[in-house]
Amino acid sequence: MIEQDEPAWNQTQLTAYEKVLDEFQQYDNTAGVFVGNEVLTFANESDTAPYVKAAARDVKAYRNSKKYRPIPVGYSAADIPDLRPMLQNYMACGGNASESLDFFSLNAYEWCGGSSYSVSGYNQLEANASGYDIPIFFSETGCNKPEPRTFDDQASIFGPEMDNTWSGAIIYEWIQESNNYGLVNYGPSANPSTVAASATNVQDGYTRSGTPTPVSPDYSNLKSQWATLTPAGVKLSAYSASATSLSPVACPSSTSGGWEVNGNAALPTLGQTLNRAAASSSATRTTSATASAASATTTKKGTASGGREIAGMSVGLAGVLLGFIVWL
Repeated sequence: MIEQDEPAWNQTQLTAYEKVLDEFQQYDNTAGVFVGNEVLTFANESDTAPYVKAAARDVKAYRNSKKYRPIPVGYSAADIPDLRPMLQNYMACGGNASESLDFFSLNAYEWCGGSSYSVSGYNQLEANASGYDIPIFFSETGCNKPEPRTFDDQASIFGPEMDNTWSGAIIYEWIQESNNYGLVNYGPSANPSTVAASATNVQDGYTRSGTPTPVSPDYSNLKSQWATLTPAGVKLSAYSASATSLSPVACPSSTSGGWEVNGNAALPTLGQTLNRAAASSSATRTTSATASAASATTTKKGTASGGREIAGMSVGLAGVLLGFIVWL
């Protein structure tokens, strides 16, 4: 996993990503892979972005070298206003398909309660994505305060305001846990310290299998919202034809006190670590090719969206997915 506190890209990390891809490429319902989730959460650490993009570059190269089907490789971003739209543009820019992401996704929780398309800022998200030349979708959405969850944003995401630009949404999340975002539960919670080691269906104090019970009224509210929508899939051939009319977005320029990455600079190479101390006197942070032995760990940390973290490379676009563009 790439950490924004100490950005590095090394062979240990790449090997871990390769092992995940080796496993999941055999399933024909693997719709894509993430090389990171909410890695960047502060504008003053935007110099981490090249390491995420380098990971995508090398995972794509590995995928191609193994002659796997072209499973899309992308990134799931925290919705940080100070990083908009520079981060999403950086991940797609450059005109080099071997380095740019195959898709970009956003974890957005701005549409809460009785909000609207304009009050929530979704209108600005749509404006930022206009003309974007790779698929973009919501990898997490579904604000849970105030209760109950109404999922009113679905009508805009899958309606005429956004459906020509955005490729759907994943509702966070399927199983009810302590964060109160779940749509179903499989039984009462349990104290992890008292759960028998043989109880493989219980993890972190929550039952993970069995007969699901809908969380009321959230599950029904989402079902009712989706019943009013008529999204249509997009065939790869049709998408490819329309995409040829779009030009790659321009790489964002670095700005003092803001976005800190020169979008046209070379990506980090394998074994490279960001030397922030050496760059502190420069307006634009640079990288030093210092070999790193840091291991790829899977950790959880607080993030801008309430501490939700998909550690390492998340695969399969897990969640409740509706309307994601048909790639394969």
